[in-house]
Amino acid sequence: MAGLTRVGGPGVIGRRLAGGRPVLGICVGMQVLFETGVEHGVTTRGCGEWPGTVERIHAPVVPHMGWNTVDVPEGSRLFAGVEQERFYFVHSYAVRDWELVTNGRTVAPLVTWVEHGPPGSEDRFVAAVENGPLCATQFHPEKSGDAGARLLANWVETLQGAPA
Repeated sequence: MAGLTRVGGPGVIGRRLAGGRPVLGICVGMQVLFETGVEHGVTTRGCGEWPGTVERIHAPVVPHMGWNTVDVPEGSRLFAGVEQERFYFVHSYAVRDWELVTNGRTVAPLVTWVEHGPPGSEDRFVAAVENGPLCATQFHPEKSGDAGARLLANWVETLQGAPA
C-alpha cells in the first residue's frame, strides 16, 4: 500500500471510478481496495473503495496455493460460462467477513465466495466482487488457464460503452 500511495494510486483509482471508468484488481490489487488490512499485527489503511478488513486466512497451511471452485452469485457477468470452473489462488490474506452499507441500507454487490481448508474446518473468504465499474478477484485469472482467460474476456466485454 505504501508503494501504491507513493505513486498516487489511490487517487487514480478514485478518479477512474468517479468518472464511471472500469477498474479490475487482481490478488493484492483486490486487497488494497478495502478499508484496512492487518498483516503481522500491523493495521494499514487501504484505498477505502469498499468497507472491510483484509486479514490472514484461517487455514492450517498458508499461503493458500492451488485450485478451487468458487460460489458464484446469480447474475454474475464476470463468471458467465465459467461458474463451475476452478481458479488458481496464491495468497495468505483475504476478506473473510464483508457487508456493504450505503446511505444506511445494505447494498448487494455481486460477491463470489470460496472455501479453503480441510473438510469441517474450511475458512470462507471473498474470491471476487462485481460492483459497477469496480471488479476484483482474489485469485489469479491470468494463471487460471481457459477459465481465467474466459473471465478476463468477460470483463473486457463489460467495457463496451464504458467511458474511456
